[in-house]
Amino acid sequence: MIKKIGVGKAHSKIILIGEHSVVYGYSAIALPLKDIEVVCRVEKADLPTEVDIADPLSTAVFAALEYLERPDENLTITIESSVPEKRGMGSSAAVAIAAIRAVFDYYDSPLSLSVLEMLANQAEIIAHENPSGLDAKTCLSDQAIKFIRNLGFSEITIDLEACLVIADTGIHGHTRQAVQKVRQQEEKALPYLHHLGDLTNVIEVGILAKDLVVIGTSMTQAHQELDKLGVSSPQANHLVNVALKNGALGAKMSGGGLGGCIIALCHNQKEAQSIAQRLEKEGAVNTWIENL
Repeated sequence: MIKKIGVGKAHSKIILIGEHSVVYGYSAIALPLKDIEVVCRVEKADLPTEVDIADPLSTAVFAALEYLERPDENLTITIESSVPEKRGMGSSAAVAIAAIRAVFDYYDSPLSLSVLEMLANQAEIIAHENPSGLDAKTCLSDQAIKFIRNLGFSEITIDLEACLVIADTGIHGHTRQAVQKVRQQEEKALPYLHHLGDLTNVIEVGILAKDLVVIGTSMTQAHQELDKLGVSSPQANHLVNVALKNGALGAKMSGGGLGGCIIALCHNQKEAQSIAQRLEKEGAVNTWIENL
């Protein structure tokens, strides 16, 4: 059966800890942002569906059609997204997941999680060349995800009765350049990366113990290490300082860096709203609050 409109949704994600050190074998923790969504709608079109092999959305739709053995269908795809692009929030993965779900919904076809993840990762290769799969995995999960390169993924239950503020610097992140920048430092980078790896372990213990002070302090220390590696930015540093001066338990850049977002840990919604307002006055182009 073919529906008049197929609809698919997906949420975004953010890295809590582990940027860059994850490339060197340490763990990373990513959080689903369940209230920041992408919605995709698929309808029949008069003209053939255009496929841009450089576009994750096109690639996701084409991959879904190929899997369903309908590669020559004429479709119109509409995206509504509250996830900003190139900010480390999993925009390309969320768009791909929403699009695949919409195509399968349009054809009223069952879609298993394993097939969805496989097709989404095909599209992510277009966006990121050699993706770890962490973005897709976290955008598909309601739980935090721990990732260790060559070992895989595991879920972490987070129940901290706290809030996380996400603030957008307004500047595109540049993950590829940031990774290259760290690599070029060779042995000089190793102490910073090792400390970042240790801090990820400390935060994981803090999550289990529900110790907000340990988590917040470790987040701020992680930001300092990332800044020493040269992957932060003046705008991110400024917003981190604003968050800390206004009562955040900890704050750091999130994602590949050289732009993107910062995150700040707060006790509760009231504190989070106050800090979010301050961040917007100090240059953040948008803020979100996620309950932890």
